[in-house]
Amino acid sequence: MLTNLNTAYTDTRADDLAWALGREPLPALAALDLELSGAKLQLRLLGASHQVLLEEERGFCSETVACLPGSSTPLPLGVAKRVGDWEYEFAARVEVLTPGQFAGRAQELLALVSDHPHGLVGVFPGSPHAFTALLALGHEGHVHWRTWHAYPQDGQLVTTRTTVGARVPVG
Repeated sequence: MLTNLNTAYTDTRADDLAWALGREPLPALAALDLELSGAKLQLRLLGASHQVLLEEERGFCSETVACLPGSSTPLPLGVAKRVGDWEYEFAARVEVLTPGQFAGRAQELLALVSDHPHGLVGVFPGSPHAFTALLALGHEGHVHWRTWHAYPQDGQLVTTRTTVGARVPVG
């Protein structure tokens, strides 16, 4: 699902992105509700980037990657932790692309995510390549999502990858 966001572009630098696990739902500019692998998932576009809410019988999990005032946890390269009965894994990377590479990659991602039934992309005013995109999939009791945060003014594309699944019992 593609949406044009009528709001100020508030997360204007990749370096300003922060990661948080367990935050309350924040006001969303657009949202997509999904059911994947027995879980309810909500992909949310924020003025400051994204939030994913996951809920099932084992509990609730939220991931926020955004420019948030007072947030002290910068975007990590990787996180692996237990969240209730789930295993949570997160990875992020920042690519720096030439203007031509950036435009090509942006067009590919916008087409992929906007046409996917489990995809949500918001384009910010001012540039057709200023966007945040989320794409989710479910597979064998796990939920996976990927996100892309585009900063055309710096040629930076931030990509995140998350997997949440049932914890495997020990022993």
